[in-house]
Formats: sequence, structure tokens, C-alpha cells
Amino acid sequence: MPLSEHEQRLLEQIEQALYAEDPKWANTVRIRDPRNHYKRRLVKASIGFLLGVVLLMVGVVSQIILLGVGGFVVMLLACLWGLSSWKKMNGFGDATAPQAGQPGAAPPGGAAGRRGGQRPGFMERMEERWRRRHDDR
Repeated sequence: MPLSEHEQRLLEQIEQALYAEDPKWANTVRIRDPRNHYKRRLVKASIGFLLGVVLLMVGVVSQIILLGVGGFVVMLLACLWGLSSWKKMNGFGDATAPQAGQPGAAPPGGAAGRRGGQRPGFMERMEERWRRRHDDR
């Protein structure tokens, strides 16, 4: 939804006041792309994964089980952190999910309306088939 002219003028005034108050900070915030932040996190997660592999291998070679388990945990946490960063960087996070009434949103009712948007389970499908079979007779 576009802003009205009055809202655009207010936004420009706020922006000008921000530049006048602290131009260095305002310039840094304006230039920064959030995807760069997630790319850095992805690189850090990759380094963490490699560190976990090294810890795991050192634990296996030196037969220190706790070190090997620690390395595996570091690898797992780095993978989760990297995956969440990758999802946010590519727009797969919850903030980008379509809302009701927007294009791409599921219609109210139907399969998406049942059980919080999940498909019906196996037993529910079997019960529905059983009911239909007996209703047809």
C-alpha cells in the first residue's frame, strides 16, 4: 500500500533530521543490505562446521569420546545456524509468508483451514474414505 503525500513528506523530514543529527550512522544504516549480514553469518557457520569436523576427527583419532561428541554438536549447531541464515537471506523466513487475502495465500477453509494449515493425517483420510463408502450404499 503506497504512502500518502503527507506521510511521504513526514518520512522525508524524519530522514533529513536523522542525517542532520548523525550523518555517519544514518549513512551506514542506509547503505547496509540485510543479505550481507546473513552472508557473513553463513560464512561463520561454515567455519564453525569445519571446526566441528576437526574436533570430531581429533576426538576419534585420540579416542577422546567427549571431544568427538563435542565436535559433532558444534557441526550440528553450525548447520542449523547456517540453514536459518540461508533461509532468511533467500526470503524463506516466516516474515515473508503471505497473509490471508494476499496473492499466494491459501483460501480460508479447505485443507489449509483444517488443523492449522496441515494436511489431514492418515487416520483422518481413512475415516473419511470409510464414511464415503458407507454413504454410497
